[in-house]
Amino acid sequence: MAGQHHMGDGDIRVAETRHDTGISPFDRFSDADVRALIADYPLAWVCGGTGAAIEASLLPLVGVYDDSGRLIELIGHLMRSNPLHALLAGRPDATILFRGPAAYISPEHAGRRDWAPTWNYAQLKIAARIAFDDALTEHALALLIDAVENGRAAPWRVEELGPRYHAMLPHIIGFRARVTDLSGKFKLGQDEKPSTFAAITATLPDVETVAWMRRMNGER
Repeated sequence: MAGQHHMGDGDIRVAETRHDTGISPFDRFSDADVRALIADYPLAWVCGGTGAAIEASLLPLVGVYDDSGRLIELIGHLMRSNPLHALLAGRPDATILFRGPAAYISPEHAGRRDWAPTWNYAQLKIAARIAFDDALTEHALALLIDAVENGRAAPWRVEELGPRYHAMLPHIIGFRARVTDLSGKFKLGQDEKPSTFAAITATLPDVETVAWMRRMNGER
């Protein structure tokens, strides 16, 4: 799948994969890769405005997907006092940036002195329209807590906050970010020779990046 998703007729459209040499292997990824990156790295830069009026905040987000597995929106929350709230309430177009795994790759990892060092990484750039909704706030909080506490021996529940929870709610607002465009780059060793790829994945200490390298090179 080529690394560009487009909005059309109310749905996300995925650009057709081309098999010519003009498409970088780093630009080929699937809807499942998008979903996994957002789940593994939910803290994203949410940016609004233009020029000197740009505002940006790191916010944790949860993806919402259609029946085919394509990302259609992101749900989040922020403090009402955050300048991004006022800006996006008036100008709802936002850019959302996710950074996935990232690691410096030394020639030492590759086992080659004739090999230039590089940086492996994965990223998503999402254009979205933000809609704030008071009625969504508690759902947004519950969705996030479920996502990040899932799998723990004793998952934390919001009820454990007691009266503090309801005291905090008036200061928070939930939002939906409807995805209008998505692009990404997954530079994770797809262009390496098999022997070099094997050396890097055997010696790189960053286990998350190694796992993603193997994910994006499943045919090796």
